[in-house]
Amino acid sequence: MAGSEQGAHGWQVDARCTNCDAARQLAPGLIAEVGGRSAVVRQPRDAAETERLYAAAHACPTRSVRPPGGRLDAARDPFPLALDGTVALCGHNSPRTAGANSYLLRRPGGTSMMVDTPRWSPVLAARYEASGPVTDVLLTHRDHAAHGRRYADRFGARLWIHEGDLDAAPDADRVLRGTGETRIADGVLALPFPGHTPGSVLYLADDRYCFSGDSFYWSRTTADIEVAESVTWYSIRELAASLTRTADRLRFEWLLPGHGDRRRLPGEETTSRLERLAARTRALRPRPVDFGAVRW
Repeated sequence: MAGSEQGAHGWQVDARCTNCDAARQLAPGLIAEVGGRSAVVRQPRDAAETERLYAAAHACPTRSVRPPGGRLDAARDPFPLALDGTVALCGHNSPRTAGANSYLLRRPGGTSMMVDTPRWSPVLAARYEASGPVTDVLLTHRDHAAHGRRYADRFGARLWIHEGDLDAAPDADRVLRGTGETRIADGVLALPFPGHTPGSVLYLADDRYCFSGDSFYWSRTTADIEVAESVTWYSIRELAASLTRTADRLRFEWLLPGHGDRRRLPGEETTSRLERLAARTRALRPRPVDFGAVRW
């Protein structure tokens, strides 16, 4: 059992862990990868570190992060967790989306949009709409579509997906087509980005926020924007083409992926980093799927 060396009275990560990285994002320095699985490498030293572990526990899709005594206190659930005044992390990552992150995007007038989906629960849905109506559920691609219809129906929201991944959400209310950008609402654009899957999409908001799905992410290992080449299901060449086509015109400050770290970047860095990423990706060739090869 990973983390069992901490003993029954400390925080642990149990053997159900699928190494999805969600807990490591929320509790860096406390949870790390050990032997191909997350493990608690240090017990918390203060209240702030304890709260980071509770966030990791409530995000973990397999509920593998366990507090002393093993019982998770619902009163210490921090989600939705504000990243700034506009975007909140939903937490409660779902095993049916491979543990992907999802987000709430606040809009003027008190409404929100949900980008990808957490695990389904009516109780959670009530929390996500507590600050105002959710008008749209924006799916970045097929792997993250599992709970889209249920959340959209609960919210009375429109469900969006690209035609390339339509079989994952055939009852979507809005279908994106081709590779041209589509206006979702004031300040919110959908930009089709085939590569990870045929129907992968970036959602861009206010020239500040890029919800990148699994197209690219911030790597702690390389301290740069990267693609997950070994889990690019559809075509690494198509992903390179998507990056090449858009790198010089994408503008954002916040990189908000489905998997991998989030990062706030100086706006002027975005173009140069994406252009270098496009060049690196053009040099890649298809390779066997290997989750362990991703450089989180």
